[in-house]
Amino acid sequence: MAGAPVRPHKTNQAANWAAAGRDYEKFSEDIGDAIVHCVRRLAPTPGDSVLDIATGTGWGARLLARRGAKVSGIDFGDDLITAANELASTEGLAIDFRTADAEALPFEDNSFDAVMSTFGVIFVEHPEIAAQEIARVCRPGGRVALTSWPAGGSVAELVQQVFAPLRPTPPDPAPPSQFLWGDRRRVGELLGDAFDLKFENGCSILREPSSEEIWNMWATSHGLTVKLLQNLPTDRATQLSRDFIAFHDQFRTEIGIAMPRDYLLTIGVRHA
Repeated sequence: MAGAPVRPHKTNQAANWAAAGRDYEKFSEDIGDAIVHCVRRLAPTPGDSVLDIATGTGWGARLLARRGAKVSGIDFGDDLITAANELASTEGLAIDFRTADAEALPFEDNSFDAVMSTFGVIFVEHPEIAAQEIARVCRPGGRVALTSWPAGGSVAELVQQVFAPLRPTPPDPAPPSQFLWGDRRRVGELLGDAFDLKFENGCSILREPSSEEIWNMWATSHGLTVKLLQNLPTDRATQLSRDFIAFHDQFRTEIGIAMPRDYLLTIGVRHA
């Protein structure tokens, strides 16, 4: 089913995220342990209506549907939603995927028993608006579950040390950092008025045979990296791959890479 149109000023951002298309599924699989953690703590029961925000190729949405939930998934990347529909159809799962903006959800008030986002809503341009939308569509007594990267973790270090030096100069004022959603105080500011919140620390372990294989996965399945490589001159693209591989080499063991990626899990119950 179609969703609300993505606002024109976000079309480039949506295209960047969707640049890998169906291959984004590989990236979701890479953080699959954290998505499973989120679904288990959300604890959907058969018949629950659940919204997955920034669903990507629908990895988390399919986990929810396998538990018997009635699932809707939104993302602002058309190609990602196309892939999500195809993958769900392959499993025989009926999921309502829509192209839509997390800051303008195309659903009525109190539409869902639960709302989930795994490392997705953290990228919104206006966190306060996205938080208001989560609260608006979640019924009283309903639940929210979010996973987010903290500012002091290895994912933040990867972004700051490897990617940030090669990305275009951000606008002034710069958009809010995704890593603010990994701070309990900040999440409390965003959602605490509407939800009774609890937190749990998690750790997703990236295990691959080599740093080179991790790089190849990112270069083909992570939309922002795919798009960045398309726009970088050859020497800068080579620098990016070299720095990326060197960063992950610090987590080398005798049998491969084992990189711990700490994250914050937020669980909340909507106030009556």
